[in-house]
Amino acid sequence: MEKTLLFYVILIILIVQYLVHQLLEYLNAKRFGANLPMELSDVFEEEEYRKSQQYKQANYRFGLISDGFSLAVTICFLWFGGFGWIDGITRSITESPIPMALVFFGLITLGSTLLGLPFSYYRTFVIEEEYGFNKTSRKLFFMDKLKGGLLTVVLGGGLLALFMVFLQWTGHNFWIYTWAMIGTVILFVNLFYSRLIVPLFNKQTPLKEGSLKKAIEGYAQKVGFELKNIFVIDGSKRSTKANAYFSGLGREKRITLFDTLIDDLSEEEIVAVLAHEVGHYKKKHIVFNLMVSLALTGFTLYVLSLFINHPEISLAIGVSTPSFHAALVGFALLYSPISEITGLAMNYLSRKFEFQADDFAKNTFAATPLVTSLKKLSKNNLSNLTPHPAYVFVHYSHPPLIERIRNLKA
Repeated sequence: MEKTLLFYVILIILIVQYLVHQLLEYLNAKRFGANLPMELSDVFEEEEYRKSQQYKQANYRFGLISDGFSLAVTICFLWFGGFGWIDGITRSITESPIPMALVFFGLITLGSTLLGLPFSYYRTFVIEEEYGFNKTSRKLFFMDKLKGGLLTVVLGGGLLALFMVFLQWTGHNFWIYTWAMIGTVILFVNLFYSRLIVPLFNKQTPLKEGSLKKAIEGYAQKVGFELKNIFVIDGSKRSTKANAYFSGLGREKRITLFDTLIDDLSEEEIVAVLAHEVGHYKKKHIVFNLMVSLALTGFTLYVLSLFINHPEISLAIGVSTPSFHAALVGFALLYSPISEITGLAMNYLSRKFEFQADDFAKNTFAATPLVTSLKKLSKNNLSNLTPHPAYVFVHYSHPPLIERIRNLKA
């Protein structure tokens, strides 16, 4: 099939994004051996620092291979008419628009998952295993993939089907109804993620009575944060890396601690980490992020409504018979530069919010235990303590450790 102008625009977008990404990765890798700032000299001993450098190098080299493979497969798929081939298989199964879209995206998702499986397996059972992070069994690894795939089929397929129903019923105004639907789903997930989704993958148990629970509840009462749900999640069955997060709104809000976090940090440090999470809630960051996410979704859907019926979008990915599903893929590829820009803005805001949450924890609890907790977590996770500023600007949703410590000590 003859290549269109939009086809070459898509190729240029893919290649430019890849080159920019690799340039940032290269600049970041050049700093792996940088001297640690004085404030971080106590994080790693010499042997541990060498280990962290080796871990970062291993991930960098792996990324070069996996990202290059992904780009090569995508370009070959485009160049040799892969989307047109999948479209032909889809049309041999059904001619009904909604089932066609479900089959089309189902086949693409299945192929992408199978191609990516060896890379995911290698990262988990070779790299993470070598550096002492992996606790996932092979059975659990494949069960996670299966459960994730089923969730994608049920939730993704259901949303796609409703998306097309709105398109058939309302024509050009489909984006308004789809926006309302996606907004409802986003709100539902924010409310009930920990109650409905997390149990599919992890076991959550209420934090036992004791000094830690009393300390957390005492802090929550002090800052006027109503908290009835404190849970511990069995993160150690997959990784030694630690985390804590806040989820839900209203009566559904809860704090979840990884069991690894409880093992790694002192009670005072755990309360400091939770003070940071409470800061996000008190500063309305969660509501703000939800509103911005909804606004960006609405904007994207509106732009989609302007182009979805243009045959050139389908032709751009090599599908000769214009269709909704082909146009959706073409639009996603063409829209990706805008997504990159909005992603930069969201990361910038996120880093600002992290400073604000740190300040809240410092002012309502204490700075020192939060500093020591951040250092411990960075050490245990072999984090990059000297990232390149350009890499931080593009990829980091949290400020580098050194910047957070300097802010906390200011």
